[in-house]
Amino acid sequence: MTSPSCSIVIRAYNEEKHLERLLTGIRQQTLQDVEILLVDSGSTDGTLASAARYQVKVLHIRPEEFTFGRSLNLGISEAGSEVVVIASAHVYPVYPDWLEKLLLPLNDPSVALSYGKQRGGKSTKYSEQQVFYHWYPDQPQPRQVHPFCNNANAAVRRSLWSEHPYDETLPGLEDVAWAAWAVQRGMSLAYVPEAEVIHLHDETPKAVYNRYRREAMAFKRIFPDQRFHFTDFIRLFISNALSDARHASRQRVLSRSMSSILWFRWMQFWGTYQGYQHSGPLTWQLRQTFYYPRGAQAELSTDERPVEPIQYPETQSIVSSHKE
Repeated sequence: MTSPSCSIVIRAYNEEKHLERLLTGIRQQTLQDVEILLVDSGSTDGTLASAARYQVKVLHIRPEEFTFGRSLNLGISEAGSEVVVIASAHVYPVYPDWLEKLLLPLNDPSVALSYGKQRGGKSTKYSEQQVFYHWYPDQPQPRQVHPFCNNANAAVRRSLWSEHPYDETLPGLEDVAWAAWAVQRGMSLAYVPEAEVIHLHDETPKAVYNRYRREAMAFKRIFPDQRFHFTDFIRLFISNALSDARHASRQRVLSRSMSSILWFRWMQFWGTYQGYQHSGPLTWQLRQTFYYPRGAQAELSTDERPVEPIQYPETQSIVSSHKE
């Protein structure tokens, strides 16, 4: 039997609302010789029923054993291809050449990892959209030498992963830790804006706080010399909230966005500050707080490309985003 051209590892927990859209998008890709592995961490909704309607290999991890790194290591260990695409269950590709564009940089043996653009949905909070625009610009970076990346939409080499699996003890940012290792070895990353996904990441204030708190805890572990003081919290909250408000005013959406701007930026940086203050093990109580939050979900939005986007059954048109 021949190996698939790529393996796609999807992490999921109660993603019934979104998983089928991702699997539909994969089915619409120009690259069809793919293997799909779903790592489920104890879903209690219809996630597994959705997966059963597609050709998906399901792997299971107990909730009390879950970390992002452990889930990825399980999925990649079962992958049959040298090239492994990693996708969150609540993303979906905008274009049918998503996989082609994401995998293209890995033709260069000096590239350890590639990652693509992310955009939010129509109901994504305004400040979260600004984060996406800042982190994932329209300009490619084919030889990136800093370790920023994101495993919601990325591709790695299995052979490199076998040398250095993901850190299973981190509460988050396992992707950044792995990329830092690769960069230290003299390899580079590639950012590919054409490999675009919609990331349905509409969260409650508590979920935003928890996400940034656990990522700050991880960042402190990866880069122990870094600091985040209370003055940093105040400074970054004020500067980012004012910047968001200014952009929202120019786009004439300030009146409906101001409330979410204030709470999102407050929770973002308060969570970051609290994460930096935390020391101690990743307990089961923290796992429940970080990995199993309750929150709302988002919808759809993207930028345009001269490629016809995938037409999903429930959303027959792609809504173009705009930014400053």
